[in-house]
Amino acid sequence: MSSVSAPSFDSAEREYDDAWKAPSSTRFELPPVDVNEVLRDRYRVEPAKSLTRAMIWDMETKKAWDPLSYIPYVVSEARSWGRTTLRDGSERFSRSSMQRGWIKQEEGRVLEDVFVSDAKQAIYFLGRARMAAESGVELAASSFQPLFHVRHAVGGSEEEPLNLWCIALLTHAPDARYIEPFEQMVRSGLLPGFVEIYIERDLNLKLSRI
Repeated sequence: MSSVSAPSFDSAEREYDDAWKAPSSTRFELPPVDVNEVLRDRYRVEPAKSLTRAMIWDMETKKAWDPLSYIPYVVSEARSWGRTTLRDGSERFSRSSMQRGWIKQEEGRVLEDVFVSDAKQAIYFLGRARMAAESGVELAASSFQPLFHVRHAVGGSEEEPLNLWCIALLTHAPDARYIEPFEQMVRSGLLPGFVEIYIERDLNLKLSRI
């Protein structure tokens, strides 16, 4: 009788990597964001303060569990449940949210299997078509756009943290329409919205764009 390996952060990483490498996937990786450099160049912060890698990781873990607070410009409702610690020390939980489409104006339900590693300071959000809610009721993801997997991570040093982000959309063939929104993010030259929210919400700093 064959045994099924228990879920782990490594298995989530392999699933993401397989999707990233699949010829049919639509892939995009944002250039690493030097958080403090962008803060100096594009913002006024009162009182003046630099962010640390520990702060950026704190933001990532809070956003993973509570997307409604940190990405309200994408999510209109959200719920996370089932947080468990895996054998490798990472955490896993389920997440359901109503999200604005990548290229469509309509909203739809997005279901994600989330894996968080403090050791690697990385998080995988693996899109799922179906998922059991906390009550046991089966949830179904909306079909208005492809499922997608996202990797959020922190890099750089403690004093010069980098915000890292990449996505693999599970398309039938690479679809350039999904690349444009991410290229717009790069062209803006600003911090991701969730970093701006964390600075104001959690660090109690006044932030204004220059």
